[in-house]
Amino acid sequence: MKQEEDVKKLLEKVEKVTKEKKLDLSSDEDLSIAIMNLVAIEEHLFYTSQKTGKDGYLDLLNEVRQMRKELLQEIITEYEGEVWCISKHLLASSMRLMEVGTKELGSGNKKKAWDLFSKAYKLYSLFWGINLKLVNLKDSKRVSHEVNLIDEKSAKIASVSVFDKLGSVVQKAIDCCKE
Repeated sequence: MKQEEDVKKLLEKVEKVTKEKKLDLSSDEDLSIAIMNLVAIEEHLFYTSQKTGKDGYLDLLNEVRQMRKELLQEIITEYEGEVWCISKHLLASSMRLMEVGTKELGSGNKKKAWDLFSKAYKLYSLFWGINLKLVNLKDSKRVSHEVNLIDEKSAKIASVSVFDKLGSVVQKAIDCCKE
């Protein structure tokens, strides 16, 4: 019962945060994907500048970077320490893992692709967990990375990682199909 209450409390917190901040999480999800792509564009502009020896690509990189920073500020309104950079890198890593997973899938390596996609989603969920303040980083102590959740299908208690717990919450809170 305690685990089920924990998940309910977490979902209530998400609902409260979205109402208080008047967030449209489906739009923010779309925006986060756009930001991922802007980070990828920055990387490609960097590599193109180095491969071609043309510094004009750096000017473009700077413009794209400024746009990415402005858009990221729409999602990350408050942060401390290096949460801004952590968030940017969580999105970038998630995007790269999705791209590698897609290549693996195209090569017929469905099992490897699934593993990469799962890791990408865990990082993406952590991004939202941190930025919706679902992860309490204050007063936190080193604890086991495992939490207990009720498996709704079998009504058994299942031990899952904090990533899985966040993934479940993100899945319920962010629905890109809501208009």
